Amino acid sequence: MNKVLLVAASAALAMGSVAVQANPFDALGCSGCHGTGGKSAIPTYPSLAKSARPDLDIVKELKAFQTGARVDATMNAMAAMTVGQEQAIADYLAGQ
Repeated sequence: MNKVLLVAASAALAMGSVAVQANPFDALGCSGCHGTGGKSAIPTYPSLAKSARPDLDIVKELKAFQTGARVDATMNAMAAMTVGQEQAIADYLAGQ
């Protein structure tokens, strides 16, 4: 399953840096699980939109997955794809 996620994330990154800068959340594939605009319709995947989780620190959580301080096979793989994009993702979600 991780290979599928890595391929999907790699394909999303191949769309170009303009798409990643405009909406890194969707371009990196985050909306596939966490929903459009970070508003998940699936209880297994938490909503990440600021309106749903005002106290959530997206940058801190992504860095925790990147370093292995938080462990989840899917998120550890996906967070590795976001290195350098953490704040852009947080900024996007803050407006949702």
